Amino acid sequence: MRQLKIGIVCYPTFGGSGVVATELGKALAEKGHEIHFITYSQPVRLGSLRKNVRYHEVNVSDYPLFLYPPYELVLASKMVDVALHEKLDLLHVHYAIPHASAAYMAKQILKANGHHLPFITTLHGTDITLLGRDASFEPVISFAINESDAVTAVSQSLKTDTYKLFGINKEIQVVPNFIEPQRISNEIKQALREEYVSEGNPMLIHISNFRPVKRVMDVMQVFAKVREQRNATLVLIGDGPERSKAEQYAREHQLQNVVFVGNVKNPMELLTAADVMLLPSESESFGLAALEAMACGVPVISSNAGGLPELNRHGVSGLMSDVGDVNEMAKQVLYLIESPDRLNKFKQQAKEQSESFNLQAVLPQYEAIYEHVLSHE
Repeated sequence: MRQLKIGIVCYPTFGGSGVVATELGKALAEKGHEIHFITYSQPVRLGSLRKNVRYHEVNVSDYPLFLYPPYELVLASKMVDVALHEKLDLLHVHYAIPHASAAYMAKQILKANGHHLPFITTLHGTDITLLGRDASFEPVISFAINESDAVTAVSQSLKTDTYKLFGINKEIQVVPNFIEPQRISNEIKQALREEYVSEGNPMLIHISNFRPVKRVMDVMQVFAKVREQRNATLVLIGDGPERSKAEQYAREHQLQNVVFVGNVKNPMELLTAADVMLLPSESESFGLAALEAMACGVPVISSNAGGLPELNRHGVSGLMSDVGDVNEMAKQVLYLIESPDRLNKFKQQAKEQSESFNLQAVLPQYEAIYEHVLSHE
């Protein structure tokens, strides 16, 4: 494939869409494409700037006229500026609002000046499942998606939801999220086990942004029920609005061995030290945290919501139950940790399941979409 100049627009945070967009950009850069990240701060997973990677900051000033800073307008202007001066071939925007709508505006500005810039929109989840419940967003989201030159969704479940919630006449291609396997040394793994876990006890782990949809309180209740029968440790990675409630629950119920570590740049290190992942979410368009756990050989106890059944194979890479069924989830955790042989079998199967979502299998799908869009200009 020819070498392209690609603008990537994403949220630069710890959330799944930002992580996927950043890792995709890094992988494309390693293949020789020139990648230009356009966002309001450097993506947290970008690390040190590297060959074929550029970062363009979107600076939003406070204007006395506006109650809220006009980020979408400033973003569109920045897209135009980068596209012209860096001679971009296309934009790949992650999240419908405001990125796809800003990309459409930038495309029209460039068109008026004799330049053509196609854009691809990738839908990640809450831009559809959360905003889709707010009727005031529907016209803008539907328009931005339909005007995209290509649209992808990270799961079949999300694709179905998008057609159900919006007036979409555009073809949506399913391109799943992916994982780039990391080599974590046994020394790091052992050091983390020694820091968090008493010898011989299992380590449960949860990773999220601690929003209500992640049902962190279910995690706490499941752990409390597990602790009634087995000594164990629970490590929670991330931060957000539900963290204080979870901490208070642990104190009130005198739960021992509960560790809140906050946001970490490389959760894979802690995942390698874990035995079981808890992900009881009310909604998951894909479940990137589950995939990261599986890639580290950690089976996943999850709900059966959204795209999770497409990722977590029940009885193979982990176990699933209905949303809110904390009793069943606790039984599933105990089922795994009470038998070392069974747990090791699930760990191996989880790792094998993750390999079908390897970056090297997914990356060509995006490259094919880029080529298709550019060949139909």
